[in-house]
Amino acid sequence: MATYDFPGDLVSAQRELDVVAAELTALLEALPYSVEPLEGWERPKDYWYSGGVRARPASPGWTDEQQDQVAVLRSRRLALAAMVVTHPYWSTLTGETVSDARTALKHLDQDVGEERRTA
Repeated sequence: MATYDFPGDLVSAQRELDVVAAELTALLEALPYSVEPLEGWERPKDYWYSGGVRARPASPGWTDEQQDQVAVLRSRRLALAAMVVTHPYWSTLTGETVSDARTALKHLDQDVGEERRTA
């Protein structure tokens, strides 16, 4: 894969985006499945859909604090994604190089880790 001379602020924004996205994913996985309180439910035994979730326990919903945490992380993720996508660096590249460079940026830390393991 080609190497690119990414500006420091672009690399920092991508790394922070990765961290914020991971934090948001972890938070959403830890929260109850429903934002609003919901009663538990179970599909009838002969329900036509045989795959997926057959039952859910009651959900207490999310607290105001949890909703605020999710909103802050989603907002930060959106701002960082916009910063990465609209960075002036991309206008210095042409054609398929832009797509390759964006992919390289997303996998920058993975590539560094692989180089360390193989060296």
